[in-house]
Amino acid sequence: MTDPKCWILSDGKVGMENQCLGLVERLGLNSQVKRVFPRFPWTHLPPQLWLFPFSTLKSESDTLTPPWPDILIASGRQTVAISIAIKNASNKKTKTVQIQNPHVPAKKFDVVIAPIHDNLNAPNTINMVGAFHRITDARLTLAAKKFYNEYSSLPKPLMAVLLGGSSKKYQMTKKNCRKLSDLLKTAVKLSGGGIVITPSRRTDPTNIKILKNELVGVPHKIWDGLGENPYFGILGLANGFIVTNDSVNMVTEAASTTKPVYIFNIDGHSSKFNRFHKMLEDRGITREFKGIFENWHHEKLDDLDQIASKIKLRLKFFC
Repeated sequence: MTDPKCWILSDGKVGMENQCLGLVERLGLNSQVKRVFPRFPWTHLPPQLWLFPFSTLKSESDTLTPPWPDILIASGRQTVAISIAIKNASNKKTKTVQIQNPHVPAKKFDVVIAPIHDNLNAPNTINMVGAFHRITDARLTLAAKKFYNEYSSLPKPLMAVLLGGSSKKYQMTKKNCRKLSDLLKTAVKLSGGGIVITPSRRTDPTNIKILKNELVGVPHKIWDGLGENPYFGILGLANGFIVTNDSVNMVTEAASTTKPVYIFNIDGHSSKFNRFHKMLEDRGITREFKGIFENWHHEKLDDLDQIASKIKLRLKFFC
């Protein structure tokens, strides 16, 4: 049969969209990204109250009209009601895959992929450790070659700091940044290495400025957000990682290599994030960052091909 037509439904958040892209790549599909932007007050209401989901969207949203896709892959709270609406509009012909806990009955989708730390169990749920991502050995090798000259002057071991930021559950304070700076300086002094820092979209520019000021005289580079994103290249070139605990995505991506992964804790609390971090620490995949960088290895956190195989069996488009 011909390849199934696939849409990715995104609320425009890069982290969520990348999870969908990661799954599509593992399934070996071509896809079209459809970004939707609901209006107020729907953005603050649970999906159950979106009585006419298509009418909630702003004009800058991508057009959602027939022919409907064979497979719809979505992630993010703002996509839940739209995904269900597309399935209904297609007379249930569109097979829907929702990544992360949709906070509505899982039976409304064909497959729900939920992190183990979400504690979601239903007959059509596939549980995974961490988050879907786009990391592969081949992609990191290619990116490492591309960005080699950019970071080759930094001494080894090269420690990559994957820097998050404040969210509903966590706060990246100035005090956190100064503490991180002190620990990084200690790690450089003890190891003789260098530092490369890649901020996320949630990183406050004030915190980046603090790191720049605190790390004067320390061999380091901070990506300034200009030009092509070196993220994959940094993952490929680094000898290990220091990752802030506010991002399951970044921790999962770092742990998909076998390189050292250290966790730096910022202010805040999340019970489900705590379960995730404890799971990885118990498996020897991560350690708390205390200013010491050692060269150790762990099992690769990557069960995405197995999950993709389970999805193929359930959707029956790949038989």
